[in-house]
Amino acid sequence: MDRFDPRGRRNRALLVGVSEYDFRRPEETDGVSGNLPAVRHSLRAMRDALRGGGVFADRDIEPCASPTLDDFTEKLRGAAQEADGLLLCYFAGHGAVPSAGHELFLQMRNARIVAGAEAVFPGAAFFSQVLAVLARSRAQRIVVILDCCFAGNAARVWQNFSDHRRTLVLMAVQANRLIDSGDGSRATPFTQDVAELLRAPGEISALRLYELLRERMVTAHRTTTQGDLWLPDLAAAPGVDVLLGARPAPDPATVPFPVPSPSSSEESSPSPEVSDAPPVTGAGGRREGGTPDQEEPVGPGRTEPVRRSSRAVLRARLRRFARRVRNLPRFVVVGACLVLVGGLVAGCLLGFGALSTDDHGLCSPPLELRLLTDPDLEPVVSAAANAYLASDANLTGDGCRRTGITVYSAGAGNVVNALHRQTDPWQEPVEDDVNPQRDVGPQPDVWIPASASDVERVTADRSGPTRATLQPDAGPFVYAPVVLAVPQQLAGRSPDERAGQPLSRLVADMRKRAPDTGVLRADPEGTDAALLATVGLYGDGTDPRTAEQSVRPVGAPARTSRDLLCALAADSRADRRTAALVPEFLLSSGVDCAPDVPVPRTAEYPDDVPPLTPTFVRVRWEGGDRDRPARDDAVRRFRAWLTGKDGLAAFEAAGFRSATTAGHPLLDPDRAGAAVLRSPGALPGTVPGTAMDDALARYRSADGPGRVLYLLDSSSSMFHQWPGPGGGPGILKQSLGGLGPDDQYEVWAVYERAGGRHHEVLLPFGHHERAAAERTIDARARTRDAEADPHAALLEAVDTMARRGADDARPQLVVFITDDEDVGRLSGDRLTEVLDRVRSTNVTVDMVSLTAGACDQGRPDARIADVSHGRCLDADDDLGTELSDEVARVGTGEER
Repeated sequence: MDRFDPRGRRNRALLVGVSEYDFRRPEETDGVSGNLPAVRHSLRAMRDALRGGGVFADRDIEPCASPTLDDFTEKLRGAAQEADGLLLCYFAGHGAVPSAGHELFLQMRNARIVAGAEAVFPGAAFFSQVLAVLARSRAQRIVVILDCCFAGNAARVWQNFSDHRRTLVLMAVQANRLIDSGDGSRATPFTQDVAELLRAPGEISALRLYELLRERMVTAHRTTTQGDLWLPDLAAAPGVDVLLGARPAPDPATVPFPVPSPSSSEESSPSPEVSDAPPVTGAGGRREGGTPDQEEPVGPGRTEPVRRSSRAVLRARLRRFARRVRNLPRFVVVGACLVLVGGLVAGCLLGFGALSTDDHGLCSPPLELRLLTDPDLEPVVSAAANAYLASDANLTGDGCRRTGITVYSAGAGNVVNALHRQTDPWQEPVEDDVNPQRDVGPQPDVWIPASASDVERVTADRSGPTRATLQPDAGPFVYAPVVLAVPQQLAGRSPDERAGQPLSRLVADMRKRAPDTGVLRADPEGTDAALLATVGLYGDGTDPRTAEQSVRPVGAPARTSRDLLCALAADSRADRRTAALVPEFLLSSGVDCAPDVPVPRTAEYPDDVPPLTPTFVRVRWEGGDRDRPARDDAVRRFRAWLTGKDGLAAFEAAGFRSATTAGHPLLDPDRAGAAVLRSPGALPGTVPGTAMDDALARYRSADGPGRVLYLLDSSSSMFHQWPGPGGGPGILKQSLGGLGPDDQYEVWAVYERAGGRHHEVLLPFGHHERAAAERTIDARARTRDAEADPHAALLEAVDTMARRGADDARPQLVVFITDDEDVGRLSGDRLTEVLDRVRSTNVTVDMVSLTAGACDQGRPDARIADVSHGRCLDADDDLGTELSDEVARVGTGEER
């Protein structure tokens, strides 16, 4: 999970609430439908909710009441310029969409609705333009909250927006729906819920806020004005999250015991007494601790379902009984009391033991186990844990649950590092830089890594004190090959073509069938499957930098293999021509990427890519022996169930193979079909942990810090493409956000100079502070009365970068920003020479043209970028944002 913690950064919150409108119907025929008095309360509620949350100081929050479009635009730009941590933009007011529905308009104070007008809604902000302004910010995360009609239509706009890794949009309602703003006496319903959840004690992130909002609105059966279920929506890249608040819990000694008001119903007032069990989420997203009738719906200010203790349940039932007998005749009440007294006496004589453990919600909270696993395994491990929680194996003789299980995942690299050398700060964090409790999660009782080799990686060469002891099983309990998932129409036809060959041969054969195909894998820091795929990529002696260029994604790598397949499904053209290195079981069980439908894929089985071998590991923590016998018993019972027939059923359904039977047959032979082979022949075994560590080290070396050489066309024809953020220098400066203090870069002005020289150095090669670099570019960059020679400049740039990278595997990039006026000098033998030089040096080149159509197939810019495994961007793209993403893949800066 890529969860950004903005505390300590320069954060900004712009809160815009439009409650008054200058043009309203029926007075104005082209006015909006009316004022929104509830929005005044919404603005105050959001301001109060963000105050004291630990993320925004008072000075960081700027309420903006009923601005005009011009005022809003200025406020938005100001907030975007000031933030470098979290930038939050909240809007409440009227929203509108055109008949085509391709845009969302946020209507400001001076908004009108003019039929047939070119702008459709004068005085309203295009949401696409709002996103474009926000994207220019240096903020590491951008969160937009929309409380308006048609808010869900923003999702379509966001889909066409390229900066998905930074920007999350929380929408009050699904697309094409109208919502009620309330009676005006309090905040709008959606904002009321948002504010209450933000004010609750504890940490809350954007994803958690969305989950709780959805649960709360479903529970309340809230409906839109069309009468259908009212649901919030969220547009965010997979795995991206940001902390919105971390409010401290109040001191219990200072909180008065709540007393119900005389007018409130005791039936609807929840008991203040809750279970002593820790507030953790069980497998499947629910906290385990009793039977279903103990669970209360989420109420105002609550951040998760609350389970009442046995005493609270008993007290509530006695109150209900008392209310029911108040109006009964006195003789009936007296008789009932005599019966009750008799029952109590009998209970005292016979024993009250059954009262606290019956099946009516009086079970004591079960012991909670914490289970940490690989992100690729989390869905199937959660399914297995859910099945165990409901099984007879987890019930006492009285029908109560013995154990609850919290299943969570974290990046495999972070987990191995934390267990290897950070167990001390995992127990007691002392600094922000090293905090496994934040970066991984709670200390696990059970760890199920995706590879048995991870245990060796943790225990080998351990030095210094450790707070955790690992007790792994002797071997894995299931097996899953890492396969090359090829689009069906590009895959080999016979089993011999699909198995028994190294990865490089399978890829080469695929490219013979379709030369323009690519290969991707998820983040090797995040999942063992991606790291094991990287072992195969480097296995034949391939230079890591060359290997990484061959699997280089657009933007950041996917967090999980499932995310990778769904990201491809969202781009049908890329999906049809891209193979993916993923676990085989994802092809067997299928991936749901609603609303997108992935291209059917066929598994090819490289013999040099190690498999997934999930292994059960008991983790014991120093000082964690207070309930050791009970915890050991809970772990023993769960392990016996999980690795037995009942537990393996979840892995069988998901498409895993046997870890113990020769040949590793599928646990469910019926899972074989067009996608996977029933018997692919000899499958690879595990590798030493040192091989995984070596691959990870080489990957990190090839992935940063980076070097970038910018070529800025400064010929006379660039004069009209020079000023403003969309000009040559402006686009270059925007991309500097992707470069961190450890990266090195240089800027050349490209134009023909006296003496046969082809460039001038504007910024020398080295480390640069961004603000100082921008000042230098502003002062020195200008157009010249000369032409440019892209052929000579590119040859010199590629040779320069090849010399700098001769002794290491650090990522390198040449960026050429041009208007292509001199592209005629890149043709014939000159273009061939550049293409040959790029191939021989393995230097990546991004061509950035300020002219539309420059990246069309066959054009020089497109061919240079393609041969070098770079990107070609032209005026049809969002140049500033997309170049920033490209530079961030090489650098280690803010946009990464």
